[in-house]
Amino acid sequence: MFQNRTDAGRQLADVLDDRDTEADIVVAIPRGGLPVGRVVADSLRVPLDIVAARKLGAPHHPELAVGAVGADGTVWLNEPLIAELGVEDAYVRDEIEAQRRVAAEKIERYRGDRSPPDYEGKAVLIVDDGVATGATTIACIRQIKDAGAERVVLAVPVAPPDTVEQLQTEADEVICVESPPHFGAVGQFYESFEQVSDEQAKRYLTSDGGSER
Repeated sequence: MFQNRTDAGRQLADVLDDRDTEADIVVAIPRGGLPVGRVVADSLRVPLDIVAARKLGAPHHPELAVGAVGADGTVWLNEPLIAELGVEDAYVRDEIEAQRRVAAEKIERYRGDRSPPDYEGKAVLIVDDGVATGATTIACIRQIKDAGAERVVLAVPVAPPDTVEQLQTEADEVICVESPPHFGAVGQFYESFEQVSDEQAKRYLTSDGGSER
């Protein structure tokens, strides 16, 4: 479906152009969202920045998300799952703080000494290379809204239909190039889905950010 993340960014940019989507700034979810976000930001001729969140793993099952927390402390909790698993409040509090620190450190590492953008009254486009469950994406949407954005649009190359439906209750609009019903993982829809290194991530945040070939 997509050759690599840069190709996914081009296809996403074409869809955004067809829909006359406008934004004051593009924010990518690192690290995989940065190659996609770079192409989209360049197409829209707007700045690129980042937004980060971390999932809150269930006790003894860290891959299972019981929620997510943004770098600013914005939290989304899957309350029914927490109740079903009997997760204690103290565990959730500790996990929130631990993962918030990791998300904040990631932002600091990639942004460096640059000041965070002012989202007040802005139209913000959040971009990732794809969405599976949507837990961290929800936390990212909420923190941009909490920062005062007037409109928040999520734009991704690929996501399952049920996740898109859930995210539509969080973002003002969700734009998805492909939404296949049979969805295992984001990477299955890419010919090349290599991990983005920290150094590559930093380069994408510069105005002349590199691209995948």
